Amino acid sequence: MTKAPSTKNKNKKQEEVFYQTLRPKKLEQFQGQTKTKQKLEVFTKAAKKRKEPLDHLLLYGPPGLGKTTLAHLIAAELGVNVRVTSGPAIERSGDLASILTNLKEGDILFIDEVHRLNKVVEESLYPAMEDFCLDIILGKGPSARTVRLELPKFTIVAATTRIGLISSPMRDRFGAVYRLGFYSSKELAQIIKRTAQILKIAIDEKSSLGLAARSRGTPRVANRLLKRIRDFAQIKGEGKINEELLSQALEVLEIDDFGLDKNDRDFLKALCLDYGGGPVGVDTLAASISEDVGTVEDVMEPYLIQKRLLKRTKQGRAATKKAFEHLKIPISKEKQEKLF
Repeated sequence: MTKAPSTKNKNKKQEEVFYQTLRPKKLEQFQGQTKTKQKLEVFTKAAKKRKEPLDHLLLYGPPGLGKTTLAHLIAAELGVNVRVTSGPAIERSGDLASILTNLKEGDILFIDEVHRLNKVVEESLYPAMEDFCLDIILGKGPSARTVRLELPKFTIVAATTRIGLISSPMRDRFGAVYRLGFYSSKELAQIIKRTAQILKIAIDEKSSLGLAARSRGTPRVANRLLKRIRDFAQIKGEGKINEELLSQALEVLEIDDFGLDKNDRDFLKALCLDYGGGPVGVDTLAASISEDVGTVEDVMEPYLIQKRLLKRTKQGRAATKKAFEHLKIPISKEKQEKLF
């Protein structure tokens, strides 16, 4: 008897389908990351002209900035297939061999969270990246022997939010390494307008810019918020998103003018109120708000630092004067002198 898929898996699948429909189909349609996009356009055209696989590529930066989308767009530009996997999914060298031997000439293997690759798997990947061959050990003990498999010439496009956790030998095997940064409000407004057209919802210019300013510089956040605000527009509005409806929806969603949600504010409040603005260790802070350390470091902190609300110091995390002002928390002159 076939087991019915769980509600969680169904929701995840629906979310994946939703974002796939929003992805641009061509590299020229990709908004933002202008310099990286320009370089990729040249490299893909050159590789296609020479009829060679693209150099292995490493993309890094905070989540939701378009690393997966770029991998698919590169494959589309080259006219090849893309196989998607992630570091934690490749548990053994055998898993890697199965994936690599099923690739075709010129195909792209996209590895998300590459910093979480098993060390043994990572070392097995070295000859595959350099020489397009894979060494497999057959048998055990004295009778063990090594067999070298020839692989089709392929390209690895890897993505990570923690480039510092990737070993130097692994990083050096990538022909190009690009950092994706946060998007400007103008770039996000263009993405929001395009998404609104796909979702068949009207949004005016001021509202698209207002929503962009609260989207944490991240297209994924912008699209997710737009999807939620569309619900408000259909139920409480006239199917259109204007400034008044946007303000009401963001208030219900607990998104403030800086784009901070409740978790962000709880994090800053714990730092400012419970620990006097810091410095304090990230483990302690994460535990105080019942949040995973990885989420704090990868999702929350990069944006808080960009907005100049948080500082990373050798002693730990410290709040800025701007953080106290944003949360409207009074601070004594003595504390100001000590912190700032």
